[in-house]
Amino acid sequence: MTARELSRRLAVYVVTSSTAAPPARSHLDVVGAAIAGGATAVQLRAPELTDDDLLPVAVEAAERCRHAGVLFVVNDRVDVAVTARADGVHLGQEDNIAGAAGRLLPGQVLGVSVSGPQDVAPALRAGADYLGATVWATTTKPEALPGGVEVLRAITAASPVPVVGIGGITVANAGAVIAAGAAGVAVVSAVAGAPDPVAATRELVRAVATAGCRTRSLGPQADAGPPARTAQEQR
Repeated sequence: MTARELSRRLAVYVVTSSTAAPPARSHLDVVGAAIAGGATAVQLRAPELTDDDLLPVAVEAAERCRHAGVLFVVNDRVDVAVTARADGVHLGQEDNIAGAAGRLLPGQVLGVSVSGPQDVAPALRAGADYLGATVWATTTKPEALPGGVEVLRAITAASPVPVVGIGGITVANAGAVIAAGAAGVAVVSAVAGAPDPVAATRELVRAVATAGCRTRSLGPQADAGPPARTAQEQR
């Protein structure tokens, strides 16, 4: 998968959460709503589950996403991502990123959270195919330090691989994230906690599409040269 194709598949990235969603809404319910609403990527984030409990959920989610052509990523659990044949795994800076990259199957992608442009090069050396950057404060991950749009812009400028903005993102501010150079927006509460998660996903898809058209109209990015290769292409 080229960086350009990966960018396209990261446009609207829904993350599941047991804390942001109503009690009766399961991880698979959020996955199904994201798919129905037109999300291009889904991340299964379930720190409350053991690997044994998470695996069947991941297998089912992977199958649903595969059938719909949606990128499916597992948060943190490399072994679960590999066994479930997910499209990839997403890790934080505190994780053994290089070790995880070596355990992934051919074609699986590795996402890495970064907090600033100084983290880009180490993440790339460790094998990151895309980066995640916290834009605004979020209650779903309070330990993540928000950098705001300016730090996001610095990260995207320093990164040859796609960058996804996450944290406090809504339909109202998604455009600012895309305008800062991000390939896409990742959301937790905006979909998982929405009264109608399918409709919320659709609204986000429209907002991102509109922002993308507006950004492209300001100047073609094709002039920047050939698309970068993702780390998994180089492995």
